[in-house]
Amino acid sequence: MTVKAVKMPCTTPNVYTKVPDGGWGWAIAVAFFFVEALTYGVIKSFGVFFNDLMESFDETNSRISWIISICVFVQTFTAPLSTVLTNRFGHRFVVMAGGVLVSTGMITASFAHSVVHMYITIGIISGLGYCLSFLPTVTILSQYFDKRRSLVTAVASTGECFAVFLFAPVNTHLKEQIGWRYSLLFVGALQLSIVICGSLLRPMIIKEQEEEEEVKVQPPEEPAETKYMLENEQTRTSIESIDSGVEITTSPKNVPGNTKAEPKSEEPKDHVQITVENNSTPTEPKTKLLDFSVMRDYSFICYAFFGLFATLGFFAPSLYVIPLSRSLGISKDHSAYILSAMAIAEVLGRISAGWVLNREPIRKIHIELICVILLSVALFAFPFASEFWGLMTCSIFFGFMLGTVAGTHIPLLAEDDVVGIARMSSAAGVYVFIQSFSGLAGPPLAGVIVDRTQNYSSAFYSCAAGTVMGAVFLSLVRPCKVGMCHQQPAGAEGSMVEGTQDSPEDFIDMDIGKADHSGKGSDSVA
Repeated sequence: MTVKAVKMPCTTPNVYTKVPDGGWGWAIAVAFFFVEALTYGVIKSFGVFFNDLMESFDETNSRISWIISICVFVQTFTAPLSTVLTNRFGHRFVVMAGGVLVSTGMITASFAHSVVHMYITIGIISGLGYCLSFLPTVTILSQYFDKRRSLVTAVASTGECFAVFLFAPVNTHLKEQIGWRYSLLFVGALQLSIVICGSLLRPMIIKEQEEEEEVKVQPPEEPAETKYMLENEQTRTSIESIDSGVEITTSPKNVPGNTKAEPKSEEPKDHVQITVENNSTPTEPKTKLLDFSVMRDYSFICYAFFGLFATLGFFAPSLYVIPLSRSLGISKDHSAYILSAMAIAEVLGRISAGWVLNREPIRKIHIELICVILLSVALFAFPFASEFWGLMTCSIFFGFMLGTVAGTHIPLLAEDDVVGIARMSSAAGVYVFIQSFSGLAGPPLAGVIVDRTQNYSSAFYSCAAGTVMGAVFLSLVRPCKVGMCHQQPAGAEGSMVEGTQDSPEDFIDMDIGKADHSGKGSDSVA
C-alpha cells in the first residue's frame, strides 16, 4: 500500500521502498547543519565570554567552567528522555520544543546576577534544549542515507565549525561594543531559528515493494487447509493406485456434506494449524520507547566507554585556548583568530573523515581509532606551545583531528560493527547518556588543575589522558563484535540439529506407510 499526501504534504511521512540516499534527506541535512551551528557552535564559542564572566561575578576558573559543564551534562544525561519523546511524539515536535528551550535559557542568562543563575539558565534550561534539538536531528538524518551516510553527516556537522569561526570574532566585537549581556541576548534570539529547522524534519516509512505486490496478488480468503488437502490427495492417489489398483480420494468435493473426510494424522493437523496462523493478519508490533537491549552487546559497551573517556577532550580545549593565549601575552584579536583557525581546521577534518569513511570497502572503526590516537597527540602538544605560531599550529592540528572524531563517533553507531541502523535510535540515547558524566567532569577537572598549577597549558593533560583511555576501549569494539558473531552461528547450528531431531516426519512418508498398511489389509481379506 502506498501512502499519498494530498492536503498537507509537509506534515505527512515520506514513503519509500528503500533508503532513498537523498530525496527529502537533503533538506534534513541543511536543517542539521544549522542545528549544529546553533547548539555545539554556541557551546564551543562560549570561551570568548570566559574572562568577562570571571570579572563580573568575581569567580574562579573552575566555577565559571561549571556553566558549560552543567550544560553538556544535562544535554547528554537527558538523551534517553529525548529518545523516548522522539519515539512518542516524533522528531519534528521534539526539535521545535528544544529550540524554544535553548532560546529561552540563553535570553534569560543575559539577565543573570550570579553564576548560580547561569547554572540554571544556560546549564539546565538550554542544556535540555540542546539535547532535544541535536539528537533527534542526527538520528533522522542517518535514516535517510545509507551509502552516503558518513559523508553527508560529516559535511552537515561542519555547521558547528562555521559557527565557531563566525561567533568567536563576532561575539568578541559585540561584547566590546554592547557588553556581554546584550551579546548573549543576541545569541539567544538567533537560536530561536532552531524551531524552523525542526519543522523540516519529515518522518520516513520504508515499505518493501515485494510485500505490497504479494498482498495485492494473493486472494483474500483462500483457505490454506484446502490447498494442503489437495496436495496430500495427489500424493496419496498416485501411491495407492500403484500398490492396490484402487483409487482413493479425500477431496472435499467428493465427500458428502454430512460425512467427514478420513482423519489425518497428528502431524498434518499441526501443519494446517501453523499455516492458517501464518496467513492470518499480523498485528503491528509495539515500538519500544527505549530499547536497553543494546547494553547486552559487548561491542556497544566498549564503544560507550570510548565515548565516556574521549569526551574529556572535546570541550575543554576550546574553552581554555583563549585564556591560554592571553596568558602567553597574545592579544585579544589574535586569540580570537586562533579559535577561528581551529574551527576551520575542524571543518576540513570532518569533510576528510566523511570522504574516507565513504570509501568501500573500508573498516570504519579502524579509521576512527587512528583519528583518536592522533587527537591524543595533538592534546599533548599544547603545553609545549610558547608563542602565537606554536599555539596556532597546535590549534589547527587539534581542530582537524577533533573534526575527524566528533563528526563521526555518533553516526558510527549505525554501523554493523557497533549496533546497526535498526537500533541506532535507542543506542544513541544510551550512548550520549553515558557521555554525560565525562561532559560534566571534563571542564571543571581542567579548571581545578589550572587553579592548582596556575598554568592554563596543564588543563590539556587531563584531556589527553581521557582520549588515550578512549582509544583503548575503541580498539576492543571490533574484537568483541567478532567474538559474538562466532558464538551465534555455533548456537544456531545446535538449535538446527535439535530441531531436526524433534521435527515430525514428512506427510509423504506417512502416506507411504499408510498405503502399505492398506495393501496388506486387502491381501488378508482376500
